[in-house]
Amino acid sequence: MAAASFLLSPRVTLPLRRGSRLLVSCSATSSSSSSDAAGGVGFQGRVGFQGRVGFLGLGIMGAPMASNLMKAGCDITVWNRTKSKCDPLLSLGAKFESSPARVASSCDVTFAMLADPESAFEVACGANGAAEGMAAGKGYVDVSTVDDATSKLIGKRITSTGASFLEAPVSGSKKPAEDGLLIFLTAGDESLYKRVAPLLDVMGKSRFYLGDVGNGAAMKLVVNMVMGSMMVSFAEGLLLSEKVGLDPNTVVEVISQGAINAPMFSLKGPSMVKAAYPTAFPLKHQQKDLRLALALAESVSQPIPTAAAANELYKVAKSLGLADQDFSAVIEALKAEMQSSQH
Repeated sequence: MAAASFLLSPRVTLPLRRGSRLLVSCSATSSSSSSDAAGGVGFQGRVGFQGRVGFLGLGIMGAPMASNLMKAGCDITVWNRTKSKCDPLLSLGAKFESSPARVASSCDVTFAMLADPESAFEVACGANGAAEGMAAGKGYVDVSTVDDATSKLIGKRITSTGASFLEAPVSGSKKPAEDGLLIFLTAGDESLYKRVAPLLDVMGKSRFYLGDVGNGAAMKLVVNMVMGSMMVSFAEGLLLSEKVGLDPNTVVEVISQGAINAPMFSLKGPSMVKAAYPTAFPLKHQQKDLRLALALAESVSQPIPTAAAANELYKVAKSLGLADQDFSAVIEALKAEMQSSQH
């Protein structure tokens, strides 16, 4: 893996905002008729991305991301395996195409947010995949979480058409996606990165450019490896506190005021105490990311025993039927192990 230039790329400074939402001109042709509702200032053609934007995959993350692009004024064309998931965006004015290839053919830049490496590869490179609609001058931005090898395969296929490729997995779950507060971990074609920067700024609060394809995927796996391990440790703490007669809600409050505070603990803790796990980041995806992180570590002979142990607990949780629950449901695997040890 090539050395990464782990530098925060400053956000493009753009003159027009409505509150915290960046206003972006995304139409195929510029026009001076559009204006900021707050101040009546024309922005179309002055700032942002000019062209049609495709979006493949409208699940728990893709749908709010595409919705934010539409709210910013973008001309969006969508596709999803289950067409009904496109309906909310179609009602807002999005266009629909029947395959990833047709989306890519009709758009200047196409984003893809798929659930796993297999889906990401199939949608990009399979029959009627996006690559079949790619050509010189077009761009493909894969915001899915995949391993670096899969990202490189997708990138090679896309660039073989003359198009540009950028991997841009995101850090953040459902709520940050809805609020436009994701973190983009990008790598690949730097000119495409600069071209789509205004779009990334609509969907996220920050973006990093990390160099060669594969570095974005690796960074995402490292981040999610840490997150998954942290959640297991937090769950252990909640159960231990209850076992020794402490109030786990007070544990959450104490942690929230100390050096180890993380938004994840304050957000998930109260629900975990009530054994409620509303899905923001599915447990099956957290386990998939740990599996990919373990493979990445193995490829460079780096031991990650804490993550390996955490992965086993997520696998237990999946066997308990919790795959589609939030990843905080891993606490149920610990409860199950505790009960089995008592028999």
